[in-house]
Amino acid sequence: MTLPFDGAISTFFEHDAPDDIRKTLKRADKDEILSHSYPYSEELKKKRYEKDIEALQIELVKMQAWAKETGARIACIFEGRDAAGKGGTIKRFRENLNPRGARVVALGTPSDTEKTQWYFQRYIDHLPAGGEIVFYDRSWYNRGVVEHVFGFCTEAQREHFFAQVPEFERMLVDEGILLFKFWLNVGRAEQLRRFLKRETDPLKQWKLSRIDVEGLHRWEAYSAAIRETLARSHTPEAPWTVIRSDDKKRARLAAIRHVLNGIDYTGKSEKVVGTPDPEISGGPEIWDA
Repeated sequence: MTLPFDGAISTFFEHDAPDDIRKTLKRADKDEILSHSYPYSEELKKKRYEKDIEALQIELVKMQAWAKETGARIACIFEGRDAAGKGGTIKRFRENLNPRGARVVALGTPSDTEKTQWYFQRYIDHLPAGGEIVFYDRSWYNRGVVEHVFGFCTEAQREHFFAQVPEFERMLVDEGILLFKFWLNVGRAEQLRRFLKRETDPLKQWKLSRIDVEGLHRWEAYSAAIRETLARSHTPEAPWTVIRSDDKKRARLAAIRHVLNGIDYTGKSEKVVGTPDPEISGGPEIWDA
């Protein structure tokens, strides 16, 4: 089998990964949680997860019907390191929703024209209209982390971003948009395990990019950029919700519960919605480098 990027991820694992990460991966069981700071030692059982996700997805359908009826506008931002589970979490949000009213926005590299525009401009074009739910699979926070780590923006541009983003998001909330900001946090060993699986899976190799490969060598730089971004953009009007995503099942449930808890939609079942697991979901204080 031909591996993407000439097997660069396997090469990193064998020769460049920290010794403790390599040893952890070699001795790990399939369902074992690899992060020592994660509050659970094993993944959530499949039977329990499937029961909970189905019940929560029924609540999401109710929420979408309410949004369509009232004209509510809902925007959910998903950020996190590569392989943190952003796409999978968005998929579970949308799985049973009407796709005409639940869009995913995953923008690529800005065009030459877009590079000359106000930084937020191309994201504004995709904000929800009345009755819509929009899921941003990465967002304007690219400037806070990825662009900074790889030198795609100047320090002055990044400082300008941090000066503007709190007011920009206050304007969105003041406009009536229901804004949810998620940072999915994954440990270093788990990220590498997911990359190695993608590398050998023909159905998932497309998810890998050169940025993913090069990012493996920049863990500390990412950590510093994430820490600063969370600190400088966590506001009362637009707070961050950090989701610890070493267990994808628990992460998905926590994210969905957080949104459902934040909206007073018609027919809501408080018993079904419950509350997000505080060990998994919280503010920037639970982010773990």
